[in-house]
Amino acid sequence: MTDVTPWLELGTVAAGAGGIGYAKVRAPRVYWSLVGLPVTWGRFTWTYHSTMEVCGLTVQPSRLRAFMTRNIAHAEVRPVPPKVRRVRGTSTGLRVTLRLPAGLEPADIAASSERLRHAFGVRSVTVSETKPGFVELRMTGYDVLNRVRMPRTAKPRDLVVPVALREDGSVYVRDYRKVPMALTLGATLSGKSMYQRNLVTGLARLPVGLVGIDCKRGVEQSHFAPRLSALATDPQSAGLLIDALVREMEERFDLLAVHRASELWKLPEDIRPVPLVVLIDEIAELFLVTSKKEEAARDHTVMQLVRLGQMARAVGIFLEVCGQRFGSDLGRGATALRAQLTGRVVHRVNDKQTAEMGLGDIAPDAVTAVTGIRADRPGVAVAGDTSGGWSRIRTPEITPDEAAAVCRDFADLTPDLPFLDPFRPVVRSEPVKAPALVIPEPVTE
Repeated sequence: MTDVTPWLELGTVAAGAGGIGYAKVRAPRVYWSLVGLPVTWGRFTWTYHSTMEVCGLTVQPSRLRAFMTRNIAHAEVRPVPPKVRRVRGTSTGLRVTLRLPAGLEPADIAASSERLRHAFGVRSVTVSETKPGFVELRMTGYDVLNRVRMPRTAKPRDLVVPVALREDGSVYVRDYRKVPMALTLGATLSGKSMYQRNLVTGLARLPVGLVGIDCKRGVEQSHFAPRLSALATDPQSAGLLIDALVREMEERFDLLAVHRASELWKLPEDIRPVPLVVLIDEIAELFLVTSKKEEAARDHTVMQLVRLGQMARAVGIFLEVCGQRFGSDLGRGATALRAQLTGRVVHRVNDKQTAEMGLGDIAPDAVTAVTGIRADRPGVAVAGDTSGGWSRIRTPEITPDEAAAVCRDFADLTPDLPFLDPFRPVVRSEPVKAPALVIPEPVTE
């Protein structure tokens, strides 16, 4: 009788290899935990010193250390790399805390991140300073942004809305207390609208007022109507709505002065006005004019927006501006308004100048990353801030119907704001159907 044991063993090995190969493609998180993490950890441990030396991330040891090494340990004096303080594996990569020796700074490590990525065989390496003298290397083992799955713990709270996933596996949040005003740019079909839908579905669950300005006749923001306190769908009504917001801002400042408070959050809860988030889609429509007589109204609206951007944070009014382009070529006041929008998210753009408009003044290194976003990956963007840091993010896919369903479910959270009653959108229970086209029959003689 033929011994089938070798065949069973060979089949088991083949099935295991096939399962690992399948997991690498279809379940990269599982593959990383079983195979990628141990291999990367071992490669990092065995090649760390030589890798840092080749990358120029070492310094000469102190005289005392050199003396001890040469005369007591009888060993060769070698340059000193950053000391590894902690190595921790995660479900998406590897995190390493380094203690920098005298002579190195975080910028030196960040400048070599691409070389470290290839040396350790990981998808990406990002560097962040945790405290003076310490940095954290965040290595990502696989393409986290290929299929975005937000963690279950990512829930909106206290004006902090999770909207996307970073390439290192962490959650990118929109924190209105820290970054009150923001600008989102992107070409057509880049995922800009999807970013806004994720943002609105998160805000809809919070006790805030949502104000929409969509000069494309409301084709995007009309889906959010059950949760919106106001909606303007053309430049004329948008100008009136912005004037109403400025008057509300001034009244809130008077309230702060009466109670000697410096910001909205210092007021007692029983008299504290509700925070307002103003969502502006296609900002360029507010700047464009078709005749000379419309310029005065346009300049007035833009200046009112600049006032909101400069002062409204303290009274709990926040701007969320979206558009395809945003620069001085739009007209008077565009640069002044952009300077107030400290948060920046730039999706795929059609030209390098647009990327420079969004990130060139706060994170110049991120401009190249924006121009490298592929057209077949909608939702991928680069998020930057005034600290100069930036990261790649991607929003999970959400349809207009899904966003509309969330807004309907949380419509009861829409605050009662009498000053916005003239702008309250009409909520339809069902979509309006276009009348059927009737083709008359040909007349026969």
